[in-house]
Amino acid sequence: MLIWFVAAYLMVTVGIGFYASTRVKNSRDFAAGGRSMGFPIVAAMVFATWFGSEAVLGIPATFIEEGFAGIIEDPFGSFGCLMLVGLIIARPLYRMNLLTIGDYFKKRFGPNVELIISLVIILSYLGWIAAQLTALGVVFNVLSDGAISTTQGMLIGTAIVLLYTLFGGMWSVALTDFFQMLIIVGGLIYLTWLIGGMAGGADVVIAHAAQEGKFSFMHSFEPKDIVAFIGAAVTMMLGSIPQQDVYARVMSAKTENIAARASMAGAAFYLSFCMLPIFLTYAASMIDPEMVKHWLAEDSQMILPHLIMERTPLFAQIMFFGALLSAIMSTASGTLLAPSVTFTENVLKRFRPHMDDKQFLFAMRLTIVACAIATCLFALYSDASIYEMVGNAYKVTLVAAVVPLFAGLFWKRATTQGALLAIAFGLVSWVYLEYTLNDAAFWPPQLAGLLFSLAGMLIGSLLPQFVAHRQSSLEPGVAQAA
Repeated sequence: MLIWFVAAYLMVTVGIGFYASTRVKNSRDFAAGGRSMGFPIVAAMVFATWFGSEAVLGIPATFIEEGFAGIIEDPFGSFGCLMLVGLIIARPLYRMNLLTIGDYFKKRFGPNVELIISLVIILSYLGWIAAQLTALGVVFNVLSDGAISTTQGMLIGTAIVLLYTLFGGMWSVALTDFFQMLIIVGGLIYLTWLIGGMAGGADVVIAHAAQEGKFSFMHSFEPKDIVAFIGAAVTMMLGSIPQQDVYARVMSAKTENIAARASMAGAAFYLSFCMLPIFLTYAASMIDPEMVKHWLAEDSQMILPHLIMERTPLFAQIMFFGALLSAIMSTASGTLLAPSVTFTENVLKRFRPHMDDKQFLFAMRLTIVACAIATCLFALYSDASIYEMVGNAYKVTLVAAVVPLFAGLFWKRATTQGALLAIAFGLVSWVYLEYTLNDAAFWPPQLAGLLFSLAGMLIGSLLPQFVAHRQSSLEPGVAQAA
């Protein structure tokens, strides 16, 4: 019965995606929804795209082992990212009326910076999309009681998400995200009420977690721990900002005020609803401690699905897996579209500059297929957890794209040479430190890479200006002496 309900839900989702395809008239409709969406739709997209498998499975699994100290990157860093976008980033980017975030780097720093950062952004999506596909495999495996393997589930999930994203583009993402957000919100609120009661009440669960020290953000205030905290916080908070999925939601809004306010509203919804799976998973440790102990040793991401399957009635199972599938598919569709649009606009267009709109739209759809295949293969062969996949995805954009983005928007003296040096310093230092430092190192590699990137921007922008000014000031004196 549960499988039939899930199958019906998937058919409805695909149907909404196909309906959305009727609104796609050109490539801008496909990539950004034609800048025509109101506040509820944009806010729902922000929330649903970010509320993925890591929110339901990855974050709670990490929390039950490490508490708040282990989940600084996400959801707290993600909340900070979306708030910063709404407060200071959305409006200036919206006014530029560009198709991709890569177009911004081209306009501000030239085509070479555009190409390098676009490739970095595309690479960063590999882990995030793979995390969603891995979660889809886990869900189908659990639902079928092992009849469908995780690998088969990943292939089935990839095909479903690809199908409706391929035809409807951003309109498909928008309408399915809105529908999926309703399922997520309704399902999690009901489950929190049900499972909270099974554990003795919400106040009992919260008091128990507090007593165990789970609400501590830092284990100590030693310098090394403070630096590690900062490194974890900025990875998602800053590294997630120069991303096409964030930019696409900004550009899909009717006005710049909607773009800014919807981002902040999405941030508030995201942080609030991330607390519910955390609550449910911790409640599981009080309801069935032996089951939790078993899965902590095997795979802590399976605690919540098994609690639902073993301890709740059919309706609760339907609500949970409906919410979980909604979370995964809404994130997968949005993140599958983003790198595909970036590749077509900022990489392929350099080699085929004379494509008409139909050719451009076809190229975007073809790239979506290629991206789905690549990320599915990566997910199949990766042994990282869902939470690790998502966290690692943003390190590369943190060290390569954050400084050029902020400097370009808010520092008039930033130059192309500065942007290129920031990218080079950030990437080289980060890659070197990732492969040479161990876990006990004082500096997190991504934080060191961010600081080197900042140094590159300052040196590359200010040094040529200083030299030019120095030469111009010496020229009159040299001429007078002659």
